[in-house]
Amino acid sequence: MIAATTPLSIKTPKPVSSETSPSTPLSYHLIKERYQAAGQGHLLTYYDDLSEADQSTLLHQLHHLNVERVNRIHQKATTCPSPMLTNQSALLAPLPEECFDSILEASSDKVSEWQTFGLKQIAQNKVGVILLAGGQGTRLGSTAPKGCYDIQLPSSKSLFQLQAERIFKLQALAREQEGVTGEVIIPWYVMTSGPTRPATVKFFEENDYFGLSQDNVVFFEQGTLPCLTFDGRIMMESKSQIAVAPDGNGGVYAALRGTGVLANMAERKIEYLHAYCVDNGLVRVADPVFIGYCVSKNADCGAKVVRKKSPEEPVGVVCLRNAAFNVVEYSEIDDEVANRINPRNGQLAFGAGNIANHFYTVDFLNKVESFEGDLEYHIARKKIKSLDISTGEVVAPKQVNGMKLEMFVFDVFPFTQRMAVFEVDRREEFSPLKNAPGTGEDCPETSRRDILQQHVRFIENAGGKIVVGGDDKQLEGAPTIEISPLVSYSGEGLSHLVSGKSIKTPVLISSLEDLEKALF
Repeated sequence: MIAATTPLSIKTPKPVSSETSPSTPLSYHLIKERYQAAGQGHLLTYYDDLSEADQSTLLHQLHHLNVERVNRIHQKATTCPSPMLTNQSALLAPLPEECFDSILEASSDKVSEWQTFGLKQIAQNKVGVILLAGGQGTRLGSTAPKGCYDIQLPSSKSLFQLQAERIFKLQALAREQEGVTGEVIIPWYVMTSGPTRPATVKFFEENDYFGLSQDNVVFFEQGTLPCLTFDGRIMMESKSQIAVAPDGNGGVYAALRGTGVLANMAERKIEYLHAYCVDNGLVRVADPVFIGYCVSKNADCGAKVVRKKSPEEPVGVVCLRNAAFNVVEYSEIDDEVANRINPRNGQLAFGAGNIANHFYTVDFLNKVESFEGDLEYHIARKKIKSLDISTGEVVAPKQVNGMKLEMFVFDVFPFTQRMAVFEVDRREEFSPLKNAPGTGEDCPETSRRDILQQHVRFIENAGGKIVVGGDDKQLEGAPTIEISPLVSYSGEGLSHLVSGKSIKTPVLISSLEDLEKALF
């Protein structure tokens, strides 16, 4: 265990030698020459107008920016043909059967076997968790990081708290199964963005890390890339600042390496990682069934998927493209392919809906650097507030005027040697929080409904009966029963109390004692 007296945060070291320190006059000339050679000399247009402090800020930013890499990324992103402009149908193939399994079709014995094996890995302190939490809750009407959001459960728990408590409970389950007397630790690596980092760390501190040891919650920051005009010129947000944007959730791989997180994992002897996005209210953090499945398959990379609701559902699909594993966006698949049926099970042949929920070995994460230059960058065309170099004025455009370049977390899939794809039950494991309250789809109300309905199933599957009380408002049609993750991770441990008994809603179960009192 790594001791710490403050929140364990890892930042990218930025050593600057005396020969190239931006504070020296020589650096200005070297940087100017370098940027002119790269076709980006306009970034110094207003250098002489700046204060000494602002000059230092600009030079420092330019000094640490790999401008040649930015040019290469732009060239690759804009010259490689878009998959949407090619005949993708001829290049796509369904997942090979040997790399795919479904919890919907597996026997209970098989699921139990995977779970037992996964808990064993957790008990041996081989498993860590990567949380992709760089997003803000803007579309939810909040300026806070999305993980701080309260979906109005009876407990008022945030997404961060729900996920932290699932980790806490899972540590206890692994310790109990394996009879471990020492600590079982699942380190939680929380990736923030620049704007969300201070608020995220503060939220964890204010909530005492939700019962977890702060030594085992590691914050790190995703990278950024400059915003570009369509012809590849780097944009500026002011005369002294480059306009930058996060490099997408696929930037996690470079961030893990550059911030020292991979070294932290090596020190802890972590072998397997579960990675997921913060905005899934039903996510099974470090799911032992998924971990056990992937490790038993000797996979170096794995993906959880859900069965598409229909051929038309607008979700990316995990499949083969050019004989390599990939996620193909729904807009890239024509109607014939989207409607193709797998004769083995009668399901969609291209029905493995991607939910950004992944498994990796640490060895695979360490190998990403070797093929990073071959990864695909995606262009997002945006309205970008920026400095007009010709006038020196900052302009808020009314039309799209530039691009942000980003990578997606699944862009590494084509480079895996041993992929495992695991289909799970959507209603048990996937409830995304994307849209504003009241929209009726993937919003706070649907997230709350899905959690409450799952907890109804926990009781019913344990042999109990739900009795809806007259004072239960049943928002979104779900009886109001919330069971803390500290009581049950995925419905386990309830039967001995619940079987043959009833429980009246509305009710909040924060402990086994609460459950015993509520039963009749």
